[in-house]
Amino acid sequence: MTLGRSFYDRPTLDVARDLIGKVLVHDRRGTHTSGVIVEVEAYIGESDPASHAAPGPTRRNRPMYGAPGHAYVYLNYGVHYLVNVVTEAVGSPAAVLIRALDPLDGIPAMRRRRGRRVHRDRDLCRGPGNLTRAMAITLAQNRVDLTGERLYIEDRHLVQGDVVWSRRIGITVGTDRVWRASLAGHPAVSGGRR
Repeated sequence: MTLGRSFYDRPTLDVARDLIGKVLVHDRRGTHTSGVIVEVEAYIGESDPASHAAPGPTRRNRPMYGAPGHAYVYLNYGVHYLVNVVTEAVGSPAAVLIRALDPLDGIPAMRRRRGRRVHRDRDLCRGPGNLTRAMAITLAQNRVDLTGERLYIEDRHLVQGDVVWSRRIGITVGTDRVWRASLAGHPAVSGGRR
């Protein structure tokens, strides 16, 4: 069942926690890929120094200020696309970065997209740049409505373990905030697993 708008129109940390165990799906040109979300990070408001909203509204971060339940995709350091889920009410800039997936559907396509250097399925979508490459998510999906039919998140009622919280990684400011949620002990979680 595809998650509805009300799932995203809630406090960001609640959405982040509840995204663990849900399934990100992308249908692109007849190719269906999906994976269980096992790691996310929250970015909340202009007072969060690590958030793209910290400088206030810009052309790039405009999706964060928009309606909840839309994708915010951006190019990170000119190398990797990163996909976020916009949360909270219009005008309250907040989003959840999807950092890692446990691949489910379309693994052969993911392998082609990632190349020969990935030997284990669990590593195909380990890390936010790897998962967008494996699932062919680009700037074309920026602002896409996640309640639609091409890029969306489902609740398949999969069994999951404990959700653990830790400090965000891969940033240099706002590292004191314990806003990174992950599935305890899952091998697809990126970075440190504490």
